Amino acid sequence: MMEETSVVEIGKKTLLDVRDLKMYFPLTQGLLFQRTVGHVKAVDTVSFQIEQGQTLGLVGESGSGKTTIGRTITRLYQPTSGQILFDQHDLAQVQGEELRQLRQRIQMIFQDPFASLNPRFTIGTLIAEPMQIYRQGTGKEIRERVAELLRVVGLRPEYSDRYPHEFSGGQRQRIAIARALSISPELIIADEPVSALDVSVRAQVLNLLQHLQQELHLTYLFISHDLSVVRHVADRIAVMYLGKIVELADRDELYAAPQHPYTRALLSAVPIPDPQIERKRRRIILTGDLPSPINIPAGCRFHTRCPMAQSICHEKEPAFEPKQGREHYAACHFSEQIAKE
Repeated sequence: MMEETSVVEIGKKTLLDVRDLKMYFPLTQGLLFQRTVGHVKAVDTVSFQIEQGQTLGLVGESGSGKTTIGRTITRLYQPTSGQILFDQHDLAQVQGEELRQLRQRIQMIFQDPFASLNPRFTIGTLIAEPMQIYRQGTGKEIRERVAELLRVVGLRPEYSDRYPHEFSGGQRQRIAIARALSISPELIIADEPVSALDVSVRAQVLNLLQHLQQELHLTYLFISHDLSVVRHVADRIAVMYLGKIVELADRDELYAAPQHPYTRALLSAVPIPDPQIERKRRRIILTGDLPSPINIPAGCRFHTRCPMAQSICHEKEPAFEPKQGREHYAACHFSEQIAKE
């Protein structure tokens, strides 16, 4: 299997460096004597870097492996193989107390604030819990920190005695953000943080995340299926398809000159608030469904749905390599042809 080229950044500190990451889930058969009969290849040889203080947007349709990457980085899943270098520490290998201390520097904001907050606890207890686990301050200092965090995310400190069900979806996500910030992390993995919210609230939460990034010098891995959302928050964007990154580039360059047919199809579905431009645009409709990660197609895994597919696409997997510039990577045999269109 063709391995992806590791993308190396020069000049700034790389906080997270993921190299050839694989996350396979075994398929077993039998009740008493279970045997492995196959694997779900949720993440299949993925490499990317995130510079300190920047945001990498990870996009793709449902089932592409985006959330699995986030959960593997935080070690909610033990990776099958590969390296997850966080500040030069390999999260894929560390165990015990070393892993516990590194996890303090990485926090996750989950997609559904209705499910990620325990309904039995007050929000003050929920925000204080990470600080108590890592023994950060006395009881009084923790209460003061909880009040400060609520103010930071735009909520009143006196709300700390209320329960999650007393808040709206947008307020609950603000509470989840406050909890993630409670132990002063460096990297935040935001897994579809606004997809469960009303459209009217999304902009407020996105603006809050950007404000916090500037004030607290945070680094984000922003996972989403919505390219219009990612465009406003990400510095660089990685496009995933069926467990692999098929394109990785600077945000503006990706939107201006996509080098992969899958990226072009996704961008064609993003509405443009200009009726004249919108009428002239050609919508690319992908036929068929996303193939199963249990039985991945040979060659280019996108060839079963690609409008440009030719015989080489069925036989040979394209290399993930630089296209035009050092910062723009894509895995397509016909990237040059796409760029000219």
